[in-house]
Amino acid sequence: MRNIDKKLFDWVGPNAEESEEITRPSISYWKDAMHRLRKNKTAMVCLCIIAFIGLLSLIVPVVSPYSISEQHLTHTDAPMFFKDPTDGHMHLFGTDSLGRDIFTRLWSGGRVSLFIAFTAVIINCIIGIIYGGISGFFGEAVDNIMMRIIEVINGIPYLIIIILLMMVLEQGVATMVIAYATVGWTGMARLVRGQVMSLKQQDYVTAAKVMGAKPSRIIFKHLIPNTLSVVIVNITLSIPSVIFTEAFLSYIGLGVPVPLSSWGIMASDGSIVFQTYPSQMLIPGICISLTMLSFNLLGDGLRDALDPRLRR
Repeated sequence: MRNIDKKLFDWVGPNAEESEEITRPSISYWKDAMHRLRKNKTAMVCLCIIAFIGLLSLIVPVVSPYSISEQHLTHTDAPMFFKDPTDGHMHLFGTDSLGRDIFTRLWSGGRVSLFIAFTAVIINCIIGIIYGGISGFFGEAVDNIMMRIIEVINGIPYLIIIILLMMVLEQGVATMVIAYATVGWTGMARLVRGQVMSLKQQDYVTAAKVMGAKPSRIIFKHLIPNTLSVVIVNITLSIPSVIFTEAFLSYIGLGVPVPLSSWGIMASDGSIVFQTYPSQMLIPGICISLTMLSFNLLGDGLRDALDPRLRR
């Protein structure tokens, strides 16, 4: 039988060398998540709005020619874009019933509200991660006792606890942070506990136990870092709740003391003259709503970006 030359044939099947080549550059989990977050236009717009509000809250009270307690009784309840005849400065958002510049008080109040929100959420995050990590890792009797404590705390509406603490303690920014941090960590603790209970069954945790790693090292080195994606999303969704709580407490007179300003205090003052000067209530109300909406939409975008199942 005559031999057939192989050169007469072409290989039409898969190429083994090409199939083993890496066509996509290697990328870490966090870089991939940030890349997908940048493609989410809604989340990026909300991030820009939050950054813009935060930047104005930091800069305006410093560069403004007016202070939050400076009163101009000669032109109270001035309209927007009112020019002060005495010094020539412009009141962009007008003045309130005491002649105080609303623009300065708005961003000074934004600084207070955002500071309370971020500080309280960070404290809640630290307490909740530690508490939930310990409860989820040890399980059994330890988990039962720790979860019963959380159920007792959750059985009482957190606003009632915060209001009672605000009535007992001295009014101030620190008191509001302490009051919210006292009960606000339970949601984070339950979330982290559920994540840790599912992760502690993984092989790398078993390998760490076999190698003699201490429980503290397993919790803080292996388990908690793998829950960060869920924790970050929960943080962005918790900040609007704190902002609303601060505004509510300030609205009913249990917020920051005079002469400090916050969005809740401004909304409370504006509600008194709402029928005559509606802008004095609408301006802080719009800031509260816009900030809460931006954080919620940003949290939704982060949840989609940090979920590896949505990776394409």
